[in-house]
Amino acid sequence: MQTVAKTLPFVMGGGSHPRPGEISLAHNGVLFLDELPEWSRHALEVLREPLESGHVVVTRAARSETFPARFQLIAAMNPCPCGWAGDRSGRCRCSADAIARYRGRVSGPLLDRIDLHVDVPRLEPRAMRDDAPAGEDSASVRARVIAARAVQLARGGMPNAQLPPALLAIHCRLDSREQDLLEDAVERLQLSARSMHRILRVARTLADLEGSAAIGRAHLAEAIGYRQLDRQGTGT
Repeated sequence: MQTVAKTLPFVMGGGSHPRPGEISLAHNGVLFLDELPEWSRHALEVLREPLESGHVVVTRAARSETFPARFQLIAAMNPCPCGWAGDRSGRCRCSADAIARYRGRVSGPLLDRIDLHVDVPRLEPRAMRDDAPAGEDSASVRARVIAARAVQLARGGMPNAQLPPALLAIHCRLDSREQDLLEDAVERLQLSARSMHRILRVARTLADLEGSAAIGRAHLAEAIGYRQLDRQGTGT
């Protein structure tokens, strides 16, 4: 499933006179990558540095240009080559090795930089009925997000996602019970320091959305729960 849209210059930028790629065009916005394992490994791996630094350097023989690239990465992928792994229908016939190879196309270091790993199961027909129970409406969610972001800017001068490690100890301080829970998860899942820091940022955000001054055990447990691909041992 390799197309011209999935090549490195399309993502990073390029040309004889360097021009910005999709990650710069998505600056201060969202970059959505569908069918993540189908992208070239090189195109995915070069996302790692911009996700950390917020900029990209495009170098050609004649000149070098630095473009902004602080974007929010959202990606989607099937659970296996056929797309049915884990479904209650049992229709998946992919072997464990085939599933591992498919998921392993996305490296561990890239997964480290994705805060939320969320499984989205197939909706049952009754859930799509007009009389099905409705969730929280978009306007309410938007109001909570705006309020939480305002709290973050007032507290640290930046969104939680941009907090450097030095500020995590200040703004994401944990009590002893929560610290034990985090350390146990890091050891059990063999998480990197980067993953641990991202768990703290997500937990701090969950607390902010709830209007809580402190990160509670429920916030931390939910943030750890979003590391699904770490629990599955995906990526190498």
